[in-house]
Amino acid sequence: MSNPVSNNRIGRVERETKESKVQVTVDIDGTGVTDISTGIGFFDHMLGQLGKHGLFDLSVHTDGDVYIDPHHTVED
Repeated sequence: MSNPVSNNRIGRVERETKESKVQVTVDIDGTGVTDISTGIGFFDHMLGQLGKHGLFDLSVHTDGDVYIDPHHTVED
């Protein structure tokens, strides 16, 4: 069964700070496809589960100072 809603509810955001660079895309009308890479295993898992079980497509890519701690990457 195809999705009757047009796929125009897509949001994209990029954020760059001294500690991290974050790129996020969300398609509310997606099917639960995720592409997550934050460098923080448990955070990747939880974001993937949100998209999968929430049935929205989610792409999250970060490059942060996780060698110090994950705080800034998760915060940004």
